[in-house]
Amino acid sequence: MLDVCLLGTGGMMPLPNRWLTALLVRCNGRKILVDCGEGTQITLKMLGWGFKTIDTICFTHYHGDHVTGLGGLLLTIGNSGRTEPLTLIGPVGLKKVVEGLTVIAPDLPFELNYIELKEEETRLEIQKGLFVKTVPVEHTISCFAYVIELERKSKFNPEKAIKLGIPVTYWKKLQDGEAVEWNNKYYTPDMVLGNKRKGIKVSYCTDSRPTTGLVNSIKNSDLFICEGMYGDEEDKIQAYKNKHMTFSEAATLAKEAEVKELWLTHFSPALKEPDQFIKIATDIFPNTIIGKTLMMKSLTFY
Repeated sequence: MLDVCLLGTGGMMPLPNRWLTALLVRCNGRKILVDCGEGTQITLKMLGWGFKTIDTICFTHYHGDHVTGLGGLLLTIGNSGRTEPLTLIGPVGLKKVVEGLTVIAPDLPFELNYIELKEEETRLEIQKGLFVKTVPVEHTISCFAYVIELERKSKFNPEKAIKLGIPVTYWKKLQDGEAVEWNNKYYTPDMVLGNKRKGIKVSYCTDSRPTTGLVNSIKNSDLFICEGMYGDEEDKIQAYKNKHMTFSEAATLAKEAEVKELWLTHFSPALKEPDQFIKIATDIFPNTIIGKTLMMKSLTFY
């Protein structure tokens, strides 16, 4: 199961009733944070899932509304009692950016591990069976979308195991993907497992123009969280100029990628009431929802 929470929906600057866009994903009690703008730890505190088990922080890019909350957050994570290493993922320049932001946090009680991304798709295993795919997108600086995938174990076939004479004590290891040796014979998981089953897929993209590569990467997502910087169709020229998206463009991406659900986020400060423009999106992709602070969803295998 994946628990997903939208920590904020604002772009450029936090507003009294709108925190900056960030996403928190929880799996087996461990957490991945995507982006960390000013004030992110306030909504993290409001959410109440805790700080200590944030194992990975991913950055889409290095504009201020996506990174400036990091120093304070790392101090809070340190004060929560964490001593395990924490992994940071982002475009080239990550270490330099983080070192600048953490001048105020020089003595963290945990190590920071850096993964700097090349301008190509990369798939990283964050924990067993949980993967993060990074997708280059089109913004004014180097920027990435993230696709989080929880793989589902293939169904174990006991009839195959019995036929091969494998003792029951080895079944769980084989189901967990481990090979076993017994009675001078070597058995691999594919010998007793069925076809691969569909897992859970959550995709997240802010600060980008629509791209073909993005459509392919988010294909069949259970949830697609995408920027809707501008609601009004009259703002398309501005969206193109600033390398952002309108509601209609995000909805078109969702439709072309055949995702199940779309949450719009990263609204311009000038977009006071995003709900007024929802029909522009739902006319293209009906299952579109205007993102709200602390909007949550639990995704399970089916």
